[in-house]
Amino acid sequence: MKLYLDEDISPKIAVLFRKMSVNAVSAHEKDMIGASDEDQFLAAISEKRVMVTRNRNDYIALTVCFFEDMKPHYGLLIVSHTIPGSDFRLLANLIAAYAKKHKEGLPPYTIEFISRG
Repeated sequence: MKLYLDEDISPKIAVLFRKMSVNAVSAHEKDMIGASDEDQFLAAISEKRVMVTRNRNDYIALTVCFFEDMKPHYGLLIVSHTIPGSDFRLLANLIAAYAKKHKEGLPPYTIEFISRG
């Protein structure tokens, strides 16, 4: 699974992922800070990556729009606010475990949630 971390996910998570052999890039690394949600999503899609975000409502709405317009979409992974954004190790471990179970990625337009289990 290839991941694109929205700007609301710390770029430190991408660094941890590399140490864990998880294929991920951060909006921070791509100079996408301040870009619209749609532009962030398009950046993820251009690289066939699953979008990872805490911004649930906006990205669910975008997913519906992309589906209705038949635009490509490689999945959405929403991080629950029950996971502290400052607990980088926990967040990285939870997402890495999820990614390991879904090595081939997600079916188009899939929306999944990551929580503390």
